[in-house]
Amino acid sequence: MKKTILAAAAALGLAATSAQAQPNWPTRPVTMIVPFAAGGPTDVVARIVGEHMSRTLGQQIVIENVAGAGGTTGITRAKQAAPDGYTIAMGHMGTHGAAPALYPNLRYDPAKDFEPIGVAAGTPILIVTKKDFPANSLKEFIDYVKANGAKLNEAHAGVGSVSHTTCTLLQSMIDAKFTRVAYRGTGPALNDLVAGQVDFGCDQIVNLVPQIQAGTIKAMAIATAERSASLPNVPTTKEAGLPDYQVSAWNAVFAPKGTPKEITAKLADALDKALSDENVRKRLHELGGVIPEGADRGPQGLQKLVETEVARWTPVLKAAGVTAQ
Repeated sequence: MKKTILAAAAALGLAATSAQAQPNWPTRPVTMIVPFAAGGPTDVVARIVGEHMSRTLGQQIVIENVAGAGGTTGITRAKQAAPDGYTIAMGHMGTHGAAPALYPNLRYDPAKDFEPIGVAAGTPILIVTKKDFPANSLKEFIDYVKANGAKLNEAHAGVGSVSHTTCTLLQSMIDAKFTRVAYRGTGPALNDLVAGQVDFGCDQIVNLVPQIQAGTIKAMAIATAERSASLPNVPTTKEAGLPDYQVSAWNAVFAPKGTPKEITAKLADALDKALSDENVRKRLHELGGVIPEGADRGPQGLQKLVETEVARWTPVLKAAGVTAQ
């Protein structure tokens, strides 16, 4: 009996050692879970960087879209996956920043249940209005909303969405009250903004550039420290008088907790090479994306970002009494 136990323990130890070593990883395709529908900003970023990462790793990165519950369904699946490097995820500001406050029964801890690989790209937030909104600057917009909030409608893509959480932050900063109208996605919300059925909203630059350039909606400001090359005439919130409103729907790669360091290092290196590639950078910049540089890009920078974002969003969303379930 004793020999049997010792043999079993030795076998388990050998299996664990071989699972951790995996010097030839990857020997088959890697699945990257994108916790949103195909075609959205996070999906597009994942496909752009994933394509280049595949070439570095020598194995294809296969995108699997697992939408639901503000992205937390897909991220929960990633957390529960085997920590062998063959399942990773593209999380973002909502799933790894706002989710703990929005989902009381969240089945993962953004800061503790994953191995951070690196930040892929940020998609800045814009404050936008219908084209005939009676304000042409951020200061005029804030003054008008504070004076007329009771009759104004803000459109967002549903509780827990980027457009919802970022306008919740705006509302708290300017201390204004207005009616918040929920839609089933960014598309319907933007359609009604273009049609003038609602007054304003907050959303990612990747969703808004064509409409702003066409003049079908107006941009009050972009929530970054520097102007975007995609919209060079739109002032930053810092320039326009609301410097603390700096918001980005950042996207980042995570692996399940316990994934061997040798594997996470290879993934981080592949992501770094992708973000340093001129073609990848061009494609992300054309979307209005902001690419992290230096230490902000890697695992340590991502870990710090997650911890900072959870600490930032939790009091704002709790004070607003917002939950997604």
